[in-house]
Amino acid sequence: EQKKAHATRVEPGSRRVTLDSGEIISYDRLLIATGSKPIRPNIPGIDLPGVHPCWTLEDARAIQKIAKPGARVLQMGAGFIGCIILEALASQGVKLTVVEMGDRMVPRMMTEKAGGLIKQWVEQKGITVYTKTKVEAIQQGGSGLQVSLSNGERIEVDLVISATGVKPNIEFLKDSKLSIHTGITVDDCMQTSDPNIYAAGDVTESTDFCTGKPIVNAIQPNAADQAMIAATNMAGGHAQTRGALQVNVLDTLGLISSSFGQWAGVEGGQYVEHTNPDQYQYIRLEFDRDRLIGATSLGLTDHIGALRGLIQTRVALGEWKDKLLEDPTQIMAAYLAKGQSQAAWIA
Repeated sequence: EQKKAHATRVEPGSRRVTLDSGEIISYDRLLIATGSKPIRPNIPGIDLPGVHPCWTLEDARAIQKIAKPGARVLQMGAGFIGCIILEALASQGVKLTVVEMGDRMVPRMMTEKAGGLIKQWVEQKGITVYTKTKVEAIQQGGSGLQVSLSNGERIEVDLVISATGVKPNIEFLKDSKLSIHTGITVDDCMQTSDPNIYAAGDVTESTDFCTGKPIVNAIQPNAADQAMIAATNMAGGHAQTRGALQVNVLDTLGLISSSFGQWAGVEGGQYVEHTNPDQYQYIRLEFDRDRLIGATSLGLTDHIGALRGLIQTRVALGEWKDKLLEDPTQIMAAYLAKGQSQAAWIA
Protein backbone atom coordinates (compact mmCIF):
# COMPACT_ATOMS: atom_id res chain seq x y z
CA GLU A 1 0.00 0.00 0.00
CA GLN A 2 1.32 3.44 -0.95
CA LYS A 3 0.43 6.53 1.06
CA LYS A 4 1.02 10.11 -0.06
CA ALA A 5 2.18 11.61 3.21
CA HIS A 6 5.20 12.71 5.24
CA ALA A 7 6.50 10.87 8.27
CA THR A 8 6.73 13.25 11.22
CA ARG A 9 7.76 10.91 14.03
CA VAL A 10 9.29 7.47 14.53
CA GLU A 11 8.87 5.61 17.84
CA PRO A 12 11.19 2.59 17.88
CA GLY A 13 9.99 1.40 21.30
CA SER A 14 6.39 0.96 20.14
CA ARG A 15 7.32 0.36 16.48
CA ARG A 16 5.11 3.16 15.20
CA VAL A 17 5.42 5.85 12.54
CA THR A 18 3.26 8.99 12.70
CA LEU A 19 2.30 10.70 9.43
CA ASP A 20 1.49 14.37 8.86
CA SER A 21 -2.11 13.31 8.28
CA GLY A 22 -2.27 12.12 11.87
CA GLU A 23 -2.38 8.47 10.89
CA ILE A 24 -0.21 6.08 12.89
CA ILE A 25 1.30 3.02 11.19
CA SER A 26 2.73 0.03 13.04
CA TYR A 27 5.65 -1.96 11.64
CA ASP A 28 7.70 -5.10 12.24
CA ARG A 29 10.71 -3.78 10.35
CA LEU A 30 11.20 -0.24 9.06
CA LEU A 31 13.36 1.10 6.24
CA ILE A 32 14.30 4.77 6.35
CA ALA A 33 15.25 5.98 2.88
CA THR A 34 14.30 9.66 3.08
CA GLY A 35 17.31 10.84 1.11
CA SER A 36 18.78 14.28 1.39
CA LYS A 37 17.57 17.83 0.99
CA PRO A 38 19.18 21.05 -0.24
CA ILE A 39 21.31 23.09 2.12
CA ARG A 40 19.73 26.51 2.49
CA PRO A 41 22.46 29.18 2.56
CA ASN A 42 22.07 31.88 5.20
CA ILE A 43 22.05 34.80 2.77
CA PRO A 44 19.92 37.96 2.97
CA GLY A 45 17.30 37.77 0.21
CA ILE A 46 17.31 33.98 -0.16
CA ASP A 47 13.49 34.02 0.21
CA LEU A 48 12.84 36.57 -2.53
CA PRO A 49 10.71 35.68 -5.57
CA GLY A 50 13.00 34.52 -8.35
CA VAL A 51 15.38 32.68 -5.98
CA HIS A 52 14.98 28.91 -6.17
CA PRO A 53 16.63 25.65 -5.19
CA CYS A 54 16.57 22.95 -7.88
CA TRP A 55 15.41 19.83 -6.10
CA THR A 56 11.78 19.05 -6.87
CA LEU A 57 9.67 18.97 -10.01
CA GLU A 58 7.95 22.08 -8.71
CA ASP A 59 11.36 23.81 -8.47
CA ALA A 60 12.21 22.79 -12.04
CA ARG A 61 8.92 24.14 -13.37
CA ALA A 62 9.40 27.45 -11.56
CA ILE A 63 12.91 27.76 -12.98
CA GLN A 64 11.77 26.84 -16.49
CA LYS A 65 9.23 29.68 -16.50
CA ILE A 66 12.04 32.22 -16.09
CA ALA A 67 15.00 30.50 -17.77
CA LYS A 68 14.11 31.47 -21.32
CA PRO A 69 16.71 32.22 -24.02
CA GLY A 70 18.59 35.38 -23.06
CA ALA A 71 17.46 35.35 -19.43
CA ARG A 72 20.11 36.42 -16.92
CA VAL A 73 20.71 33.58 -14.48
CA LEU A 74 23.10 33.31 -11.53
CA GLN A 75 23.79 29.90 -10.02
CA MET A 76 25.31 29.50 -6.56
CA GLY A 77 27.46 26.38 -6.43
CA ALA A 78 29.54 24.42 -8.94
CA GLY A 79 29.56 20.99 -7.33
CA PHE A 80 28.35 17.73 -8.85
CA ILE A 81 24.65 18.66 -8.84
CA GLY A 82 25.50 22.24 -9.77
CA CYS A 83 27.25 21.10 -12.94
CA ILE A 84 24.22 19.04 -13.97
CA ILE A 85 21.98 22.08 -13.44
CA LEU A 86 24.50 24.23 -15.31
CA GLU A 87 24.28 21.98 -18.35
CA ALA A 88 20.48 22.09 -18.37
CA LEU A 89 20.50 25.89 -18.11
CA ALA A 90 23.07 26.23 -20.90
CA SER A 91 20.82 24.18 -23.18
CA GLN A 92 18.10 26.81 -22.69
CA GLY A 93 20.28 29.59 -24.06
CA VAL A 94 20.39 31.67 -20.88
CA LYS A 95 23.12 34.14 -19.96
CA LEU A 96 24.64 32.16 -17.10
CA THR A 97 26.94 33.17 -14.26
CA VAL A 98 28.18 30.54 -11.78
CA VAL A 99 29.52 31.50 -8.36
CA GLU A 100 31.56 28.90 -6.42
CA MET A 101 33.10 29.55 -3.01
CA GLY A 102 35.79 26.89 -3.51
CA ASP A 103 39.03 27.47 -5.38
CA ARG A 104 37.86 25.37 -8.34
CA MET A 105 34.81 23.80 -9.89
CA VAL A 106 33.59 20.53 -8.36
CA PRO A 107 35.97 20.92 -5.39
CA ARG A 108 34.72 17.82 -3.56
CA MET A 109 35.62 15.46 -6.41
CA MET A 110 38.34 17.17 -8.47
CA THR A 111 41.94 18.18 -7.83
CA GLU A 112 42.89 21.82 -8.30
CA LYS A 113 44.23 21.23 -11.82
CA ALA A 114 41.25 19.15 -12.94
CA GLY A 115 38.74 21.60 -11.48
CA GLY A 116 40.59 24.44 -13.17
CA LEU A 117 40.38 22.71 -16.54
CA ILE A 118 36.63 22.21 -16.11
CA LYS A 119 36.34 25.94 -15.40
CA GLN A 120 38.23 26.77 -18.60
CA TRP A 121 36.02 24.35 -20.57
CA VAL A 122 32.83 25.90 -19.23
CA GLU A 123 34.06 29.44 -19.82
CA GLN A 124 34.89 28.72 -23.45
CA LYS A 125 31.24 27.69 -23.83
CA GLY A 126 30.20 31.24 -22.92
CA ILE A 127 29.48 30.78 -19.21
CA THR A 128 30.95 33.16 -16.64
CA VAL A 129 32.47 31.39 -13.62
CA TYR A 130 33.66 32.97 -10.38
CA THR A 131 35.65 30.80 -7.96
CA LYS A 132 36.79 31.76 -4.44
CA THR A 133 33.67 33.92 -4.40
CA LYS A 134 30.50 33.99 -2.29
CA VAL A 135 27.07 35.49 -2.78
CA GLU A 136 26.69 37.89 0.15
CA ALA A 137 23.22 39.32 -0.47
CA ILE A 138 20.30 39.30 -2.90
CA GLN A 139 18.02 42.31 -3.28
CA GLN A 140 15.20 43.37 -5.53
CA GLY A 141 16.18 46.24 -7.77
CA GLY A 142 16.25 47.52 -11.31
CA SER A 143 14.60 45.10 -13.69
CA GLY A 144 15.33 42.00 -11.62
CA LEU A 145 17.48 40.89 -8.70
CA GLN A 146 20.69 42.56 -7.54
CA VAL A 147 23.27 40.03 -6.35
CA SER A 148 26.23 41.25 -4.27
CA LEU A 149 29.39 39.13 -4.45
CA SER A 150 32.29 38.89 -2.00
CA ASN A 151 34.65 40.24 -4.67
CA GLY A 152 32.78 43.55 -4.62
CA GLU A 153 30.83 43.04 -7.85
CA ARG A 154 27.07 43.50 -8.16
CA ILE A 155 25.23 41.55 -10.84
CA GLU A 156 21.68 42.10 -12.02
CA VAL A 157 19.85 38.91 -12.94
CA ASP A 158 16.37 37.56 -13.58
CA LEU A 159 16.83 34.30 -11.68
CA VAL A 160 19.04 32.96 -8.86
CA ILE A 161 19.45 29.20 -8.37
CA SER A 162 20.86 27.77 -5.16
CA ALA A 163 22.91 24.59 -5.65
CA THR A 164 25.10 24.75 -2.55
CA GLY A 165 24.99 21.13 -1.45
CA VAL A 166 22.73 18.69 0.37
CA LYS A 167 22.33 17.18 3.83
CA PRO A 168 20.57 14.05 5.15
CA ASN A 169 16.82 14.44 5.62
CA ILE A 170 16.62 13.44 9.30
CA GLU A 171 14.72 16.19 11.14
CA PHE A 172 11.67 13.98 11.73
CA LEU A 173 13.87 11.56 13.70
CA LYS A 174 14.91 14.04 16.40
CA ASP A 175 12.94 12.24 19.15
CA SER A 176 13.59 8.70 17.91
CA LYS A 177 16.72 8.06 20.00
CA LEU A 178 18.36 6.45 16.97
CA SER A 179 22.12 6.93 16.71
CA ILE A 180 22.53 9.93 14.41
CA HIS A 181 25.61 12.03 13.70
CA THR A 182 25.66 13.74 10.30
CA GLY A 183 23.38 10.96 9.01
CA ILE A 184 21.74 7.87 10.48
CA THR A 185 24.46 5.54 11.72
CA VAL A 186 24.26 2.10 10.07
CA ASP A 187 26.37 -1.03 10.25
CA ASP A 188 27.54 -3.14 7.32
CA CYS A 189 24.06 -4.73 7.09
CA MET A 190 22.37 -1.30 6.93
CA GLN A 191 20.94 -1.85 10.40
CA THR A 192 20.59 1.19 12.63
CA SER A 193 21.05 1.31 16.41
CA ASP A 194 17.56 -0.22 16.62
CA PRO A 195 17.55 -3.84 15.36
CA ASN A 196 14.14 -3.44 13.69
CA ILE A 197 15.07 -0.30 11.74
CA TYR A 198 17.26 -0.17 8.63
CA ALA A 199 18.36 2.79 6.55
CA ALA A 200 19.77 3.24 3.05
CA GLY A 201 20.93 5.99 0.72
CA ASP A 202 21.75 9.65 1.23
CA VAL A 203 20.23 9.66 4.72
CA THR A 204 22.84 7.24 6.09
CA GLU A 205 26.26 7.60 7.64
CA SER A 206 28.09 4.40 6.79
CA THR A 207 31.68 3.14 6.66
CA ASP A 208 34.02 4.51 4.01
CA PHE A 209 35.51 1.71 1.90
CA CYS A 210 39.01 3.19 1.87
CA THR A 211 39.39 4.74 5.33
CA GLY A 212 37.02 2.73 7.51
CA LYS A 213 35.73 6.02 8.93
CA PRO A 214 32.09 7.21 9.00
CA ILE A 215 30.99 8.99 5.83
CA VAL A 216 27.83 10.38 4.26
CA ASN A 217 28.30 9.26 0.66
CA ALA A 218 25.35 10.85 -1.15
CA ILE A 219 25.67 9.27 -4.59
CA GLN A 220 23.30 7.06 -6.58
CA PRO A 221 25.50 3.91 -6.81
CA ASN A 222 25.93 3.89 -3.04
CA ALA A 223 22.18 4.32 -2.49
CA ALA A 224 21.38 1.45 -4.85
CA ASP A 225 23.89 -0.88 -3.18
CA GLN A 226 22.64 -0.02 0.30
CA ALA A 227 19.01 -0.48 -0.72
CA MET A 228 19.73 -4.00 -1.98
CA ILE A 229 21.59 -4.90 1.21
CA ALA A 230 18.90 -3.48 3.49
CA ALA A 231 16.09 -5.22 1.58
CA THR A 232 17.89 -8.57 1.67
CA ASN A 233 18.42 -8.40 5.42
CA MET A 234 14.92 -7.14 6.15
CA ALA A 235 13.52 -10.11 4.22
CA GLY A 236 15.48 -12.59 6.33
CA GLY A 237 18.53 -13.05 4.12
CA HIS A 238 22.07 -11.94 4.76
CA ALA A 239 24.03 -9.32 2.88
CA GLN A 240 26.59 -6.75 3.91
CA THR A 241 28.57 -3.95 2.37
CA ARG A 242 32.33 -3.80 2.07
CA GLY A 243 32.08 -0.07 2.60
CA ALA A 244 30.93 2.99 0.70
CA LEU A 245 33.33 3.77 -2.14
CA GLN A 246 33.41 7.34 -3.36
CA VAL A 247 32.57 7.11 -7.06
CA ASN A 248 31.84 10.16 -9.17
CA VAL A 249 31.42 10.35 -12.95
CA LEU A 250 30.22 13.65 -14.39
CA ASP A 251 29.48 15.00 -17.86
CA THR A 252 29.87 18.80 -17.98
CA LEU A 253 28.90 20.12 -21.41
CA GLY A 254 30.55 17.10 -23.04
CA LEU A 255 33.67 16.93 -20.86
CA ILE A 256 33.72 13.71 -18.82
CA SER A 257 35.34 13.79 -15.38
CA SER A 258 35.64 11.08 -12.74
CA SER A 259 37.09 10.48 -9.31
CA PHE A 260 37.32 7.39 -7.14
CA GLY A 261 38.27 6.48 -3.60
CA GLN A 262 40.86 8.61 -1.84
CA TRP A 263 41.39 10.87 -4.83
CA ALA A 264 43.08 13.52 -2.65
CA GLY A 265 45.73 11.02 -1.53
CA VAL A 266 47.06 10.14 1.93
CA GLU A 267 49.96 11.35 4.01
CA GLY A 268 53.09 9.47 3.02
CA GLY A 269 51.56 8.16 -0.18
CA GLN A 270 52.79 8.59 -3.74
CA TYR A 271 51.07 10.02 -6.76
CA VAL A 272 51.58 10.53 -10.47
CA GLU A 273 49.94 13.22 -12.54
CA HIS A 274 49.66 13.66 -16.30
CA THR A 275 48.12 16.72 -17.93
CA ASN A 276 47.35 17.61 -21.55
CA PRO A 277 45.55 20.95 -21.12
CA ASP A 278 45.18 21.64 -24.85
CA GLN A 279 43.05 18.47 -25.15
CA TYR A 280 41.41 18.92 -21.73
CA GLN A 281 42.90 15.63 -20.58
CA TYR A 282 44.15 14.90 -17.10
CA ILE A 283 44.80 11.89 -14.88
CA ARG A 284 46.17 11.59 -11.37
CA LEU A 285 46.69 8.32 -9.51
CA GLU A 286 47.15 8.03 -5.74
CA PHE A 287 49.04 5.12 -4.18
CA ASP A 288 49.51 3.79 -0.66
CA ARG A 289 52.44 1.38 -0.76
CA ASP A 290 51.77 -0.79 -3.84
CA ARG A 291 48.00 -0.30 -3.98
CA LEU A 292 45.98 2.18 -5.97
CA ILE A 293 43.72 3.98 -3.48
CA GLY A 294 42.34 6.90 -5.50
CA ALA A 295 42.19 8.52 -8.90
CA THR A 296 41.01 11.63 -10.72
CA SER A 297 40.58 11.84 -14.49
CA LEU A 298 39.31 14.30 -17.05
CA GLY A 299 38.66 13.82 -20.74
CA LEU A 300 39.78 10.17 -20.58
CA THR A 301 36.96 7.64 -20.48
CA ASP A 302 38.32 4.26 -21.62
CA HIS A 303 39.83 3.42 -18.24
CA ILE A 304 37.04 4.46 -15.84
CA GLY A 305 35.88 0.92 -15.07
CA ALA A 306 39.46 -0.26 -14.64
CA LEU A 307 40.19 2.50 -12.14
CA ARG A 308 37.26 1.49 -10.00
CA GLY A 309 38.18 -2.18 -10.29
CA LEU A 310 41.78 -1.74 -9.15
CA ILE A 311 40.76 0.44 -6.21
CA GLN A 312 37.83 -1.71 -5.12
CA THR A 313 39.73 -5.01 -5.24
CA ARG A 314 42.68 -3.55 -3.28
CA VAL A 315 44.96 -5.54 -5.56
CA ALA A 316 48.71 -5.44 -4.92
CA LEU A 317 50.18 -3.89 -8.07
CA GLY A 318 53.73 -5.16 -7.69
CA GLU A 319 55.81 -4.13 -10.71
CA TRP A 320 52.78 -2.41 -12.23
CA LYS A 321 52.99 0.39 -9.70
CA ASP A 322 56.31 1.50 -11.21
CA LYS A 323 54.85 1.21 -14.71
CA LEU A 324 51.91 3.41 -13.73
CA LEU A 325 54.19 5.94 -12.06
CA GLU A 326 56.01 6.16 -15.38
CA ASP A 327 52.84 6.28 -17.49
CA PRO A 328 49.49 6.62 -15.65
CA THR A 329 47.53 6.19 -18.87
CA GLN A 330 48.41 2.46 -18.82
CA ILE A 331 45.70 1.81 -16.26
CA MET A 332 43.78 -0.63 -18.49
CA ALA A 333 46.89 -2.74 -19.05
CA ALA A 334 47.49 -2.80 -15.29
CA TYR A 335 43.90 -3.86 -14.69
CA LEU A 336 44.10 -6.68 -17.21
CA ALA A 337 47.38 -7.85 -15.74
CA LYS A 338 46.62 -7.54 -12.02
CA GLY A 339 43.04 -6.71 -11.25
CA GLN A 340 40.62 -8.51 -13.54
CA SER A 341 40.83 -11.88 -11.83
CA GLN A 342 39.95 -10.30 -8.48
CA ALA A 343 37.08 -8.14 -9.76
CA ALA A 344 34.43 -10.80 -10.24
CA TRP A 345 32.54 -9.67 -7.12
CA ILE A 346 32.04 -6.18 -8.56
CA ALA A 347 28.69 -6.26 -10.29
